[in-house]
Amino acid sequence: MLPASSPHTFHSYADADALATQLAQTLTAACHAAIDARGRAWLALAGGRTPLPVYARLAAAGLGPIEAIPTDERCVPHSDPACNLHQLRVALAGNPEITVHPLTCADGDPVRSLDLSRTWLARHPAPFDLVLLGMGNDGHIASLFPGAANLSEGLALERGTDVIASVPDPLPPEAPYPRISLTLARLLHARAIHLLATGQHKRQVLTQVLTDPQCHLPVAALLRAGTPIQIHWSP
Repeated sequence: MLPASSPHTFHSYADADALATQLAQTLTAACHAAIDARGRAWLALAGGRTPLPVYARLAAAGLGPIEAIPTDERCVPHSDPACNLHQLRVALAGNPEITVHPLTCADGDPVRSLDLSRTWLARHPAPFDLVLLGMGNDGHIASLFPGAANLSEGLALERGTDVIASVPDPLPPEAPYPRISLTLARLLHARAIHLLATGQHKRQVLTQVLTDPQCHLPVAALLRAGTPIQIHWSP
């Protein structure tokens, strides 16, 4: 699937359970190494349903201390089931040594959430030990959506800002909310980056991005940034 010159590595699994098992082992090893080297692990983690089994397995490994933030967040109250913070905390609840920090304020107000996330990230400038990203059917990563008015700011490779407010256009009907998202430049400020995708449609999107230089989906900016990415896919 990957061109011979690609810096990336493509991992294909028989099913979603096999993917979750192996990816959880990868996250656990990265956290173990980070804790040994620097006293803690520092992660940026994708929301959504697909990676939740990965996080549950990571929690069961019993490592700590681990600090994490979502790669992006919907501007909803933290108690809302659509909140990535809520989903991450539930999935990782088996290990009290894991702390997940919010990108948004408790009521989800977009303006105050942007201020909060920019201030908090400015105080935590260290590179992530590991970033785990998902990918949408439309090729979005984090909440960097095709068609968003400030997409170019979010995809800039220069470190201008670590986080942006984003409004997908069109809004996804299953989650019609404004978002707070880490920028591509901040996501790339990491010791390891993993991209998770499942299903045949997403494999086709990845194939298009990797073989068509005219493809300008947000995930293409990630895969053309020159940083090696570990790509994990299952049917």
